[in-house]
Amino acid sequence: MRIANLNGRLIATALGGAIDIAEASAGRFGPDPQGVYDVWPDFVEWARAGLADCQPVPYDAAQLGAPVPRPRQVFGIGLNYREHADESSMDVPVEPTVFTKFPTAITGPFALIDLPTSTVDWEAELVVVIGRAAHRIPAADAWAHVAGVTVGQDLSERTRQLLPPVPQFSLGKSFPGFAPLGPEVVTTDELPNRDDLELGCALNGEIMQQGRTKDMIFDVPTLIERLSAIVPLQPGDVIFTGTPSGVGHARKPRRYLNPGDVLSTWVEGVGQLSNGFVDDTGTQSAPSPVYESKGR
Repeated sequence: MRIANLNGRLIATALGGAIDIAEASAGRFGPDPQGVYDVWPDFVEWARAGLADCQPVPYDAAQLGAPVPRPRQVFGIGLNYREHADESSMDVPVEPTVFTKFPTAITGPFALIDLPTSTVDWEAELVVVIGRAAHRIPAADAWAHVAGVTVGQDLSERTRQLLPPVPQFSLGKSFPGFAPLGPEVVTTDELPNRDDLELGCALNGEIMQQGRTKDMIFDVPTLIERLSAIVPLQPGDVIFTGTPSGVGHARKPRRYLNPGDVLSTWVEGVGQLSNGFVDDTGTQSAPSPVYESKGR
């Protein structure tokens, strides 16, 4: 099953069309895309039969918003791929490196994003969406607490993030629009291997990152186990699970995003984001992002 946020309403997507969930369920489930995660087990049970006879209708993918628009908690995991730790000149962590992205950073899969400085970097990531409350959950049970996965960009303003004497990861990664998500949340039964998916990003058509989630240092179940050991995870929370190598800050010379750029980010079988960038005043023109609903 694939769900999305179309003009602020919860939809399921199928056969290239949309099914309005509030209408299809005769009001049993409301139109709010965030609210469905609070009733996720009931929704999944209803959807098995409730969506079977629904006729999808065409929709404009450009109108899709973030499929998880208002999570209570947004977790980020740093240095979760060995090659990214190496390019960052950091030791491979023995425990997950955790920070937060504030929820006001969330934006949609095809949004134009303001660049506050000239040192904004990209980080393609698989994002996990929690579907059942999880506290002190062992790794073996972790996937049962996941609603699905989506595509995310952990955009990072490197100057603020690395400002001495103490790095400010959360602030540097939480400017408005610095957490594009989407285009859909995909349940893992739709994926041939939920633990081994290609992910990456391309800048103006040039591939910057390309990796596989099987190369995570801490896989999804381990991340949920370690996080939930300390913080109760709530339905609708999201976890940015880390980025592979190829970020701009580690390149020689360093490379960052500029007004007019288009950044495409994908996870195999899950979907693709396409975000354009403008300067902080919004006066620079930018190419229209490419709207795609399927993953590469």
